[in-house]
Amino acid sequence: MRLLVIMSLFALSLVAARPDASKYPSRYDTVDLDMIVNNKKVLESYLKCVLDEGKCTPEGKELKAHIKEALETYCAKCTEPQKEGTRFVIGHLVKNEKEWWRKLSDKYDPERKYVTKYEAELKSIS
Repeated sequence: MRLLVIMSLFALSLVAARPDASKYPSRYDTVDLDMIVNNKKVLESYLKCVLDEGKCTPEGKELKAHIKEALETYCAKCTEPQKEGTRFVIGHLVKNEKEWWRKLSDKYDPERKYVTKYEAELKSIS
């Protein structure tokens, strides 16, 4: 959810049971994304999870389950906190973790159909 996240890591906030099936679950909407992106060990743990390179926490599993769809639909099912979290995490990855962003883009959008939108949006607000 957040990668988006993590992508929308980005986006670690796309989780949990929610009666409204038109949105992703909101259980993790209050995850401290600032702490995650500023803690290399924690950030890498989430990134390795969504890249199938490491173990996943429950939040990581939830993120991984929705990341591709969220990327392809420009976060259409995201709650507002998830959309904000996705932008925040992607922005951090694009600016500060270029290699991780490349790996995520290669895995989830090898033709760069969708990540280009996120990158353009970030440039327009920077």
